[in-house]
Amino acid sequence: MSSKNVTSEVVSVDEQAFKKADEAAVDEDGFVVVDETPEFQATVQMEVQAKVDANHPDGMVDTSEERIYGATLEQEERIRAREAELERISAQAEMGTQEGREKRTRDIVAKRSAERRAEFQKRAASVDPWADPERDDPRAELTQERLAAVNKQSMRLAEKLDGWSRAAIGRRLGEAVVSGKDLTSAVVGVFKELQTAPGQVVPIGMLEDVNRKEVSIEGTVTQLWEPSSSAISQVGLIEDESGRTKFTSWVASDQPWIEEGEHVRIRGAAKNWYNGRVSVALTGWTTVNFPERGRWWE
Repeated sequence: MSSKNVTSEVVSVDEQAFKKADEAAVDEDGFVVVDETPEFQATVQMEVQAKVDANHPDGMVDTSEERIYGATLEQEERIRAREAELERISAQAEMGTQEGREKRTRDIVAKRSAERRAEFQKRAASVDPWADPERDDPRAELTQERLAAVNKQSMRLAEKLDGWSRAAIGRRLGEAVVSGKDLTSAVVGVFKELQTAPGQVVPIGMLEDVNRKEVSIEGTVTQLWEPSSSAISQVGLIEDESGRTKFTSWVASDQPWIEEGEHVRIRGAAKNWYNGRVSVALTGWTTVNFPERGRWWE
């Protein structure tokens, strides 16, 4: 014989109502305060279904590649907005700092360069008054007749000097004439100065008067002979209308081969002295050109 003891607490509906009433909030008059704002809470089943719909391709309204996989539309909108904001901030920072900094740097460098150039010209003016950048053009101090003569001579010299404008030559002539030289002496001195200036092809006969180690010459190779050393590629004589000099081409300089009787233009040759005579050497920095080589009419 078996027996079961079941204990259960039976609560009536009225008791449940009174219990809820006790738990509810009441106002000062004793009436129950009813919250009229409904509170919606998703059930467990609804949350699970939402996750399935968000992660399943068939559950998405738009399944294009532009959509962020696994994110709801609200989350995707927030992400897209944040990305756009970061991109705008990044572009603004780049425009405001990088490009702006580069422009400011260029402006500062140009300003300082102009200041250094003006300062150098001021110092040079202590030796040569015409180097002062604030001094007017010397030709303004010439009479009309002397100015016409200076302009005529500058035009004539411009035809003989490559790389020099008529205005630059005229200013140099004006400086010389205003300084007290007669026009003939001024023409000779300016011509010699500009003819032997750096970068100009110097007449071979004037190499001794050039006060620098690097020169450019042009002429015809009239003679070649056997080098005295294996380190020398070629050695011979080059001459023009003004004179001639010895040239040496070293093996290490790797310069092109020059034929006897060939016209050649040599730029950046090293000037040397040996036994009281001036000569030139072709180095790795020298440029050798052949104006007449490979002319189609020959």
